Amino acid sequence: MEKISYTFPASKQIEHFAHVGVVGSGDLEVIIKPTNHSKTNITIRTGIRGYKTIWESVIHRFFQEHDISAEVKINDFGATPGVVKLRLEQALEVSCHDKYNKN
Repeated sequence: MEKISYTFPASKQIEHFAHVGVVGSGDLEVIIKPTNHSKTNITIRTGIRGYKTIWESVIHRFFQEHDISAEVKINDFGATPGVVKLRLEQALEVSCHDKYNKN
């Protein structure tokens, strides 16, 4: 298992916890928890070694575009960069809309 971590400055608050995707062949799960900090911490756990440069590119691009304050955990099982971006966008959508949160 490889563990990759990133921290970015952030200024926008999100409202809700979000959990999307599954850890399975060619997929990943994304868990986003809101924080009151002026930063976002991202932790990626992946069983696929040697793709740190690609992860860095996808994660930097997404979090520069979406300046959210959160704790983000990504558990990967060989997802492509397109799937990573899709799951991050889904988690962000869920975390920002009440209709997805039944609690």
